Amino acid sequence: MKDTAIYALTNEAGKTGRLIADRLEADLYLPRDYAATHGAIPFDRILRLVEKQFHRYSKHIFITAAGVAIRAIAPHIRSKTRDPAVVVLDQAGAYCISLLSGHLGGANKLAERVARVTGGKAVITTATDSEGLISLDLVALEKGMSISNMEALKDVNSAVLNGDYLHVFDPRDYLGFRECPPEGVRIRNLKSRDAWTQGMVGVWVDWHHKDPEKGMLLLHPGCIVAGIGCNRGTKAGEIVQLVRETFRENGLSIRSLKALGTIDAKANEKGLVRASEILGVPLMFFDGREISAIEVPHPSETVMRRMGVQSVCEATAILGTGKGTLIVPKTKGRNSTIALALEP
Repeated sequence: MKDTAIYALTNEAGKTGRLIADRLEADLYLPRDYAATHGAIPFDRILRLVEKQFHRYSKHIFITAAGVAIRAIAPHIRSKTRDPAVVVLDQAGAYCISLLSGHLGGANKLAERVARVTGGKAVITTATDSEGLISLDLVALEKGMSISNMEALKDVNSAVLNGDYLHVFDPRDYLGFRECPPEGVRIRNLKSRDAWTQGMVGVWVDWHHKDPEKGMLLLHPGCIVAGIGCNRGTKAGEIVQLVRETFRENGLSIRSLKALGTIDAKANEKGLVRASEILGVPLMFFDGREISAIEVPHPSETVMRRMGVQSVCEATAILGTGKGTLIVPKTKGRNSTIALALEP
């Protein structure tokens, strides 16, 4: 299934829709009278169609009046962290308006892409964009970081817009602000955890669990790989529980989990594959030669007899991070083992 849906209501809009659909590899929907002419999927009632499709596609483009788009999507809007991108444009494609989920959903970028196709102008109304300033939710998305407390975004973006200092605790410079400070933003980098004081507004970047203070936007970088070893037939639920418990018991944020790693002999282990899907991260496989080249603190004779290597969980955690640092050594569950490594 394609990730973008285009809706048009007239024959002229259908021409524009066909152009965009071909360039963006999108599904085009038109009323039954015009659908065949433009190779589109026919529909009878747009409100009913959008009701069925709204959360199936990650992007929606309406070549309609803005009021039509608003009435179609209004009953289905949930939150800015979950809603798809919505763009609306006139049938000539002269103005492409980012209507919903401009940053996290990608509507601003989608409007710009559509405008390039039609030769029109993208209309972006989010405050930080219209002022030519950064928006932290977009920066986090581009850097592959998870936002823990979306409610703090308003305080942070207000500080940026008002020209106030943005306090940043980011010891590894995941945001890149120390190396390349964002234009027009007053950044004050904090050198230690104790430097944050009450009343500050800014960003805290960390892979540890933390209860954020007022005005603190908490970002978690995806920088930890969990190496997993397991017995044949181990259930996904047991693996997921072990992963979550290991993060919690070591004061780490599960939002910083980047991937699971294991030996390639486990490529068809259904419980492990399903666990990666539940956790929403990729499953990485490494062969015996790669694993044997890694020195680990807890080699196992049992693993050597069964798998031909001295370690699975510790070695694959390290390999998955590009030979990073082991931060949680081998931990045993009932039918599985886990180790955590941090990217260099």
